[in-house]
Amino acid sequence: MSSSMTMLRLPPKRRAADVAYDVIETMISTLQLEPGTPVVEADLAQRTQLGRTPVREALLRMVSIGLIVQQPRRGLLISNIDLAAHLDVILTRRALECLIATCSARRATALQRKAIISCAEKMMKAAERGNLDAYMTADHELDEVNHEACRNRSAVKCVVPLIVQCRRFWYAYQHEGEIAEGARFHMELAQGIATGDELAAVRGANELMNYLERFARRVIEI
Repeated sequence: MSSSMTMLRLPPKRRAADVAYDVIETMISTLQLEPGTPVVEADLAQRTQLGRTPVREALLRMVSIGLIVQQPRRGLLISNIDLAAHLDVILTRRALECLIATCSARRATALQRKAIISCAEKMMKAAERGNLDAYMTADHELDEVNHEACRNRSAVKCVVPLIVQCRRFWYAYQHEGEIAEGARFHMELAQGIATGDELAAVRGANELMNYLERFARRVIEI
């Protein structure tokens, strides 16, 4: 194989701002940056080792989706988790997840169908071990494959901020949840997509959202 062909197959280099966004989003969703704490740009630039310009661009994106809020005289703060509003997050996410599941079941390639099952299997194994971090990593990987497979950029653009909110909610209150149950519903979704059964994929998406809603209501009723 020629070197030119090899170069063509290399993944494109990611923008520093996109890398910064992913790193800071992980810090927020896993509560390394806790709700209500001030955002210090210089500190984040040092922690990410990406420089202040890409960090600033990432923070502006997070302000636009509500992960970070800007308050007079207080500057940027990590947004608080609004328990009541979280049910609306799930309600909106449900509509988008059903659309994405339908598109993925219809449009996924053979490799993507195998990959999404593999991600769901990782979630099942992590749940059996009680390994929350491995479970959430596999969950993120499943989302990435699903979003690529659906080929619906508009839906993905809308759903990603909601997924981040749900992930942060989960880390904040995961002592009220059962990850084995969550893994089972992710597998149901994955199997629907993998088999190309649109109705089964939507059913899996709905069951997953039902699970997240039950989890949220348990937290709210505490």
